Amino acid sequence: MKRNIVFLCLLSVISSADAIAQQAAPTPASAQPSATGRTQPALQLMDGHHPYTVANTHSHNDYEQATPFWLAWGQQFGSIEADIFWLNGQMLVGHNLEEIKNGRTLEEYYLKPLLSCLQKNNGHPYADTTRELQMLIDVKTDSIATLNALIGLLKKYPPLVNTPSIHWVISGRRPIPSLYTSYPSFIEFDGILRDEYSTEALSRIVMMSDDLHHYTHWNGLTNIPAADLPALQQVISRAHALKKPVRLWDAPDFPNAWTQLMQLQVDFINTDHIHQLADFLAH
Repeated sequence: MKRNIVFLCLLSVISSADAIAQQAAPTPASAQPSATGRTQPALQLMDGHHPYTVANTHSHNDYEQATPFWLAWGQQFGSIEADIFWLNGQMLVGHNLEEIKNGRTLEEYYLKPLLSCLQKNNGHPYADTTRELQMLIDVKTDSIATLNALIGLLKKYPPLVNTPSIHWVISGRRPIPSLYTSYPSFIEFDGILRDEYSTEALSRIVMMSDDLHHYTHWNGLTNIPAADLPALQQVISRAHALKKPVRLWDAPDFPNAWTQLMQLQVDFINTDHIHQLADFLAH
């Protein structure tokens, strides 16, 4: 159904109470330079003046798809999520210990396929060289040890960390924010939407996420309750003022809910339904 209305427009529990940076007026700029010299992802912050596209899509727990990585990649998703466990010298992928299967490693499921895409597309994840890809890595084991092991693994694949078209964003069990700038410049972080951060930490945060249920118990079938809207609108506006895109997880995942999230100007739409969301945005 053709729509005549342009829709108005983050994974985890570690927080910090550093002083928040002075807020600046939001800009519709794409790439923003960081303190490390890398660029912030070129996702257009949603402000009601730009249509949603597959650049705004996030493949939640992508490893649970019938074809991990390739299904979301085939739809040119802007963000893909992998949960990782560092166990017995292996970087394993899964939501919990019961799900971890022999051989299901980050390397085989994501790094090698992604490397093949870069080789095919002259150093870019997609044939469209203007497109970027966010790899959201949700750490499930010790934050310091797992992140150090991840950095060592990524360094085995220089093209994956040297291209500005791929962003390695750490979520889940993260180091304390005051340590963010001590990591290599190719490591970036997912902030918690309701938390406050220092200017230094914000220089390495490229997205703000939160559990939708912290703000509302809306089931997605109707409009978001009017009483719940102000708190959501306030934190999203604050993140946008800091030039950070927003993602809400544990959100309802079907067309009416996607529409409501777009009206809130949520930048990344979380989904387990890759084809359905891509088709929805195409019409």
